Amino acid sequence: MELRSRNLKTTPSLSLGRFHISEDYGFLLPNPLKELPDHYWPWMEIVNKLPHLIESHQLRAQVNKMPLLNCQFLRSYREQRLAHLVLSFITMGYVWQEGETQPKEVLPRNLALPFVEVSRNLGLPPILVHADLVLTNWTTKNPERPLDIRNLDTIVSLPGGESLRGFVLVTVLVEKAAVPGMKALIQAVNAVLQPSQDSLLQALQQLRLSIQDITRTLGQMHDYVDPDIFYAVIRIFLSGWKDNPAMPVGLIYEGVSTEPLKYSGGSAAQSTVLHAFDEFLGIRHSKESADFLLRMRDYMPPSHKAFIEEIQSAPSLRDHILSSGNGQLLKAYNQCVEALAELRSYHITVVTKYVITAAAKVKSRRSSQLPEPPQALEERGTGGTAVLSFLKSVRNKTLEAILPQSS
Repeated sequence: MELRSRNLKTTPSLSLGRFHISEDYGFLLPNPLKELPDHYWPWMEIVNKLPHLIESHQLRAQVNKMPLLNCQFLRSYREQRLAHLVLSFITMGYVWQEGETQPKEVLPRNLALPFVEVSRNLGLPPILVHADLVLTNWTTKNPERPLDIRNLDTIVSLPGGESLRGFVLVTVLVEKAAVPGMKALIQAVNAVLQPSQDSLLQALQQLRLSIQDITRTLGQMHDYVDPDIFYAVIRIFLSGWKDNPAMPVGLIYEGVSTEPLKYSGGSAAQSTVLHAFDEFLGIRHSKESADFLLRMRDYMPPSHKAFIEEIQSAPSLRDHILSSGNGQLLKAYNQCVEALAELRSYHITVVTKYVITAAAKVKSRRSSQLPEPPQALEERGTGGTAVLSFLKSVRNKTLEAILPQSS
């Protein structure tokens, strides 16, 4: 026992930098690149016109004429991240150009080979992930001004116009709102390792404020994203080829595998933020939800996944608080859990509006200007889950973590 306590004293304190997480931007890639080296102009030429090429049904023909390019000229990490973003957007457009009734079940080798190569280099799957759509897909119009939606833009786009832009950029701001929470989490873990009740209390109070700010920021979805456009236009391009009845066998990546491969579509569960909060606060999800969440970690940059695992392996915050007998810490912990449950309840109301209510509206008025929305994922998230039951289970299990107050 003596030995263990000595080891804890020499444990290096946890920091964001060790996991390539930015002190200013959190899990967002700081200052993402907007251009690839000239060698990759054929990719950039297509991606810069992507919404038009998809809407005019020309994308597949353009991709089929694209030269097969080698990834060896992608020198820096940021170039590789931009290449993954570009190739993932082209892939989603190629597969879903004609909607869910006519998906392409073979990705041509001139797209599949470089996409799989850059994916392997980054430790990411060859499909559009949260790390592409959001973390690598933002730029400031004026670097001197603060990060708000009027000063932000996306780097690449898909059909959906201003609603697609709003969906991506509000999510960028949600990630930014989580930064003080990540710093608080680091402070709290270190305050348990090298016990300091004052530092821990301060960190828990800061964590609660950050979670509440995330919830407020998520509310901007209502201002910038039209539910009908999200449901009928955008969702299909975030859909994958695992747990999706529209593509039951998966996608063949030509030149990579003769068997179809299955990958889940984009999902908020691919954001590292809530995984880190759950591990830190000791939230335990049902087996089905926990299995899905664990699988989503393979869709994150490996350093972000390693950060979650580091939090998971840290001494238990709940045990520390219970054994401390400190009523203030217990109250502060419970307020964090309640704030997290409120965030999840709010997420349920957003998903209800953008998926469930939007689906009902489509059914009730067939004569719409919008394209026929995907039916295969009618009650499901783009990640493939039965969306409402999953979100409610996750919220309810969060509430179960509240510790009883001693009278």
